[in-house]
Amino acid sequence: MRMRDDYRSLTGAEKAALLVMSVGEENAARLFELMEEEEIKEISQTMSSLGGVSSDVIEKLFVEFVDQLSSTSSLVGSMESTERLLMRVLNKDRVDTIMEEIRGPAGRTMWEKLANVNESVLANYLKNEYPQTVAVVLSKIKTEHASRVLGILPEPFAMEVIMRMLRMESVQREVLDDVERTLRNEFMSNLSRTNRRDAHELMADIFNFLDTGTENRFMASLEERNREAAEKIKALMFTFEDLMKLDPTGIQTLIRSAENDKIVLSLKGASEAIKELFFSNMSERAAKIMKEDMEAMGPVRVRDVDEAQMHMVTVAKDLSARGEIVISDSKGEDELIY
Repeated sequence: MRMRDDYRSLTGAEKAALLVMSVGEENAARLFELMEEEEIKEISQTMSSLGGVSSDVIEKLFVEFVDQLSSTSSLVGSMESTERLLMRVLNKDRVDTIMEEIRGPAGRTMWEKLANVNESVLANYLKNEYPQTVAVVLSKIKTEHASRVLGILPEPFAMEVIMRMLRMESVQREVLDDVERTLRNEFMSNLSRTNRRDAHELMADIFNFLDTGTENRFMASLEERNREAAEKIKALMFTFEDLMKLDPTGIQTLIRSAENDKIVLSLKGASEAIKELFFSNMSERAAKIMKEDMEAMGPVRVRDVDEAQMHMVTVAKDLSARGEIVISDSKGEDELIY
């Protein structure tokens, strides 16, 4: 974790969060008792994402607020320390509500929060709601975001939503309140819990986007330090070679969805098995043209091949997340990759 050492870059909220964290849990609890809930939320949000702060920054902070008061230790703000501090002064229900707000997408209102939710995630939730409810939600969020959500919804359902949006007049306050309450209690609550990702899953996703050389170096070093963690990350990673797990329909869908030049470049450095998998799921003419394109490319940089293969993996994972393809796990059972 990078240690913050530039005092001038601190915002007012960050200074307040540092001050609260520095005075100890008992004194911090007394400070929270004097604050409004919105103030507690804002400071808690800042505390949970603060990260490491050097002792020099803390000392300058105290010099600014209290003459000749300084600190000699560094602090690390985290979800756990924030929740523990809140539990000393607030009841569990209020703490749970505040922590869900922190873990969920940013934004003061429900509609601002929805703007920061991935369109695939939002569409996956809305497709199980009444078309009228979805029409209300899409009418309240930004049009660009609404269009992406609408494009992901099943077409017959999307048309029902469109028809209701066309006939919809001004929405009553009671209806809006009911929709907001449902979103907060069901969708946002579940989303905040889902966002508590396992550290190995997070690292697997990060490793997926490293070039091959960097990935191999990091993995080798990790195996030396913690073989068990390295094996867990390997098991969770989804690589270009894992496209072998796609069935013929999945491969054909991937070929239609990916950029043609990316397919050609990715196959340039692929194993013969992967090449055959792609060529056998194309028409004879298309496969012949692609082979000729690969030969005409001549030598290519490893970095460019890695980027092309990364693009193919990203497209496959996106298709899988939308339910358009299924990737089987190593045991032969069908599993969606997110």
